[in-house]
Amino acid sequence: MAVRATVSRFPVDTDAREGSGLLWGVTVTPFAAVDENGNSPAFGSGGDILPRCENCWAYFNTYCELEQWAWSCSLCGTLNGLSSAAVERYSLPKSCAEMCSSFVDLELPLDGSSEEAAMQARPVYVAAVDLSYVNYGKLVTVVYNASLVVQDKFATSYTDIAFQTVNCDQPVICGLTSVESSEEFLELTKSALLAALEALAPGSLFGLATFSHKLGLYDIQGPIPVVKNVFIPPDAEGTLPIGLDDVMPLLQFLAPVDTCKDHIASALETLRPTTSWERTTAAGQSLDGVLIGGRGFGVAMEALCNYLGSEYGNTFALGLNDFNYKTQMLFTRLMFDFFNVNFACLSFKQMLFPLSTAARIFAFLSGPPDYGAGLLDTRRYGEQYASKGEDADRALLPEQTPFYKDLAAVAVQAGVCVDIFAVTNEYTDLASLKFLSIESGGSLFLYTSTEDSTLPQDMYRMLSRPYAFGCVLRLRTSTEFKPGNSYGHFFPDPQYENVQHIICCDSYATYAYDFVFENNVGFSRNKSDVPTIQIAFQYSVVVPPKELSNLAGVSTNRTIHSLKRRLRIRTLQFGVAENINELYDSCDPEVVLSLLVHKVILASLDEGVREGRVLLQEWLVILIAQYNDALKLVQYNSGLSIRSQIDVAFSQCPQLQPLPRLIFALLRNPLLRFHEEGVHPDYRIYLQCLFSVLEPSSLHRAVYPVLTSFATPDKQAYPRHSLSRAALITSGSPIFFLDAFTILVVFYSSTADPSLPFPPPHDCLLRITINKLKQERCITPKLIFIRGGLDDASVFENFLIEEQDVDGSGLTSVMGFVSFLEDITQKVLEFMK
Repeated sequence: MAVRATVSRFPVDTDAREGSGLLWGVTVTPFAAVDENGNSPAFGSGGDILPRCENCWAYFNTYCELEQWAWSCSLCGTLNGLSSAAVERYSLPKSCAEMCSSFVDLELPLDGSSEEAAMQARPVYVAAVDLSYVNYGKLVTVVYNASLVVQDKFATSYTDIAFQTVNCDQPVICGLTSVESSEEFLELTKSALLAALEALAPGSLFGLATFSHKLGLYDIQGPIPVVKNVFIPPDAEGTLPIGLDDVMPLLQFLAPVDTCKDHIASALETLRPTTSWERTTAAGQSLDGVLIGGRGFGVAMEALCNYLGSEYGNTFALGLNDFNYKTQMLFTRLMFDFFNVNFACLSFKQMLFPLSTAARIFAFLSGPPDYGAGLLDTRRYGEQYASKGEDADRALLPEQTPFYKDLAAVAVQAGVCVDIFAVTNEYTDLASLKFLSIESGGSLFLYTSTEDSTLPQDMYRMLSRPYAFGCVLRLRTSTEFKPGNSYGHFFPDPQYENVQHIICCDSYATYAYDFVFENNVGFSRNKSDVPTIQIAFQYSVVVPPKELSNLAGVSTNRTIHSLKRRLRIRTLQFGVAENINELYDSCDPEVVLSLLVHKVILASLDEGVREGRVLLQEWLVILIAQYNDALKLVQYNSGLSIRSQIDVAFSQCPQLQPLPRLIFALLRNPLLRFHEEGVHPDYRIYLQCLFSVLEPSSLHRAVYPVLTSFATPDKQAYPRHSLSRAALITSGSPIFFLDAFTILVVFYSSTADPSLPFPPPHDCLLRITINKLKQERCITPKLIFIRGGLDDASVFENFLIEEQDVDGSGLTSVMGFVSFLEDITQKVLEFMK
């Protein structure tokens, strides 16, 4: 769990915070394997018996004062008693993780009759998080249309299929593919699913569905795979005429990857786009005279979420036995202890909510949903807002229907995480679709071309890394301050403050909080009262057989995956800045950038991009003005002009110096550039979703790329340059490497020695650096090699944003960094007057 604060020494009170102009908050990467300093947590057991404060419910930690029979809470100071068992436990402090480290990861024990039962548990909710798939081959088609059933000539063989027993203690992943698409799109999708197949761990379950004007479920349990289709109603309020449980039992739909991998690969070859005659009925529908197609995405997603989370389809019901029931009840009690909720007052249905199955749906889209419920009207993108006096950016950023936001709530309650892969260059209205992915803990990907798409690599990368699921995140603070706003891809608890539900969380997912003081008193000058935060992260993981063997010495001749529930706790204490200089010197500009991006995104969604840009510039103006005032840099009676005395470069504070460049770069980023500058609204939404989940260092590279120079492919020249042509010329280096997070560019200067190998050899330092960066990345960056004077260098040159009008657009809104600082100086002068 990595935690980074905007300032490592907190402001003493509200006046100090406001007087500094800085943001105050933290970013949290809860499932990171190590903290921000590279330290691993102390692992232990007994997460269920860890003492809790009777007043604020914080957990016991190393900062608490421990007496023989009591302990004082490090957050609120309350004196709490210790049970005799806890006294005995803490008499041997080195045996307890919580006595050894303020960063702990504790097991929450299963309630079972024996350890063997726990190791082979079939959890009442399945780890449907990081792995899963489906198979086909020859197809038997059964079409459901209300009460009409039509079977083809192979239907008789369907009744002869012997259904395979499925062990439901393993992750469930459902691949959802739009067949309303081109051959190129389908080929890319097949490649992505084949790559996913290689990443999936043995024992994972996989189901495959297709959607167009009908929803198809595939059964690959027998020798002859079967697809059953149910027609999607064309009306906007329609639902499927039959439940998916009646179309195909969930155990029949889900197949184990380890025994069906060949079937899956061969089944993918059978995917074909729906033919024109199949879409005749759908294509005949129109919206105000506009012909629509047959991409019934909304209905399909709603049906699948209900299918995977239904009372009988949910994996906790599939394997419900006495052991699983007890486990479910124990986990539920632990969850409500986490929330401070009265367990006894909840119904059985309510008790299952936080622990429902974590299934994962990968939705591949080739265009906007244009059929049935959830249909999106994409004509708004073609409207001429300028002629109407409207702000196009403001008009295109909000969602046009609450359908997908409501569907996200359904997915969360069902324990379903949805990842959307949009492979299209047409307007798809991701502003409406995004809620289904980000609020369910999933990701949103956009690929505008099938030719250079990294979709297969992204799929493999996504499924290769570990995931937590069924997560609950809570941040507590000492009494002087509290969390203000929270940011990130989560579903806020509808009843309890500062509680976030995360269906699926990987080691990169980052969340942010800003802080406010509880009152005007602030922090005490007494050094015994230290600002403290505690982050509790309760989650589940599926432990593979190898790890089980290491943990418990269990033989793994059979493929056994065990469900583990864990509680990760990080308690941190911060100093208090005694003056403004200490506050500025403790600033972390990357974390400040993270909180700014979250705030600007929200402002853009509410008021439009123009307002977001104004908010960002105003923040920088106020920060510079407060800095100059606090350090008394402007002397009004010195005889010098006030303008010449204003320090916009923070020359006396190295920690603040990166901020003007970061703000300038953010204003030049497509995230905040105007619609008339050619920024596609879907791309802007994609960037919003990407930037709002990145940890601070990655976000820094995405906003202001890192430019490095090399004397040869094996020798680095300079580690960092400003993004300007002048930097390239003055460095004299022949090779430049630019890391823009999503794109990596190797640029050979036109004056480079022709004897330098191009592209760089695979065993050189430059290549090693590139490969390391690619491995550490949460997505697959595109790698581009350019020879100056021979190849089109516009991709590289467009990142040299410090030059004025670098892209040749001629727009007045495009200015260089020097002009930007002059403009900010004038605004600061006006503000100070």
